[in-house]
Amino acid sequence: MRAKLEQLIELVGRGPVAMARVVDTTGPGPREAGAAMIVTGSGAVFGSLSGGCVEAAVVESARQVLATGNAVTDRFGYSDGDGLAVGLTCGGEIEVFVEPVSKERLAVLTALQARIAAGEPVALATRLDTTAEWRLIRPGTTDAWHGVDRDARALLDAGRSGIVGADECEADSSPRPRVFVHVFATPARMILAGANDFVRALSRTGRQLGYRVTVVDARETFATAARFPSAHEVVVDWPHRYLRTEHEAGRIDGRTVVCVLTHDTKFDVPMIAAALSIDDIAFVGALGSRRTHAERTERLRAAGVTESRLARLKSPLGLDLNARTPDETAISIAAQILAERGGGSARPLERLNGPIHH
Repeated sequence: MRAKLEQLIELVGRGPVAMARVVDTTGPGPREAGAAMIVTGSGAVFGSLSGGCVEAAVVESARQVLATGNAVTDRFGYSDGDGLAVGLTCGGEIEVFVEPVSKERLAVLTALQARIAAGEPVALATRLDTTAEWRLIRPGTTDAWHGVDRDARALLDAGRSGIVGADECEADSSPRPRVFVHVFATPARMILAGANDFVRALSRTGRQLGYRVTVVDARETFATAARFPSAHEVVVDWPHRYLRTEHEAGRIDGRTVVCVLTHDTKFDVPMIAAALSIDDIAFVGALGSRRTHAERTERLRAAGVTESRLARLKSPLGLDLNARTPDETAISIAAQILAERGGGSARPLERLNGPIHH
């Protein structure tokens, strides 16, 4: 939904639409909770929930929602692909909530968009019933909401979307409806040291993966926003000095990725040393040949970097894809980052057994 929020606001301004979101998953599945699809009154479809397995059925539900104004819940389980039942061939199960979104929702949508743009964590809580009532949840807010506000804030603090509350068997004075808490956590950071074609390519790939990308280089001539249009920010500073400043300001966390692609000793050695000294950083990588890596490692040792910290360095950076161009190299680096982040083996799936999704 994050990627479609601007489009959703634009479409709702023209008239009611139906929005379908995956709100719960069990077992292997093609998309995580929060994946969204929009269906307009004219039948136009934007987005995907399963890569094609259940979209047609969800579109039919969306038409019903637009006709009646009432939200509905669809559940899809396993289908062998040869039968008539609509379902998932991967063996998992998903729950999809389809709701009408009209102009009355624009105030909440624009407030949500503003907080995401400002880098503030926020969640959209939605009652999973015919009312589809919404509420924005922010850190530190104490407003009571159907008895689920504390649980919703706990999910927001954890940075994880999920369902809280439960359908009550008997009505009482404090019902706890089933609520989907769609969390929009602040994006993880990718800090790229250097101002060359490899940085430009990786900044594009990093942004596509959802990172907030910063390019930093001390050379004002090369470090310009025009040369790196995909980066969220381009900073003219010595990379190691910038990184330390960001760390001291509390803007580095356990999801931060640092890639050094400068190919210049006076830049990359201080930057790598600074990055390895910060335990919170999730991934530190440096581009270069094996000879460059060996020489750089000796310089890092001479600079006082310990063996235990050197062991964290991913260098030469990237997976063995025989990548040569900047774009190919960016894919190689991004694949390694994804494997490290998700605990993947980085081996071909055809040579492995067991579930594809861990």
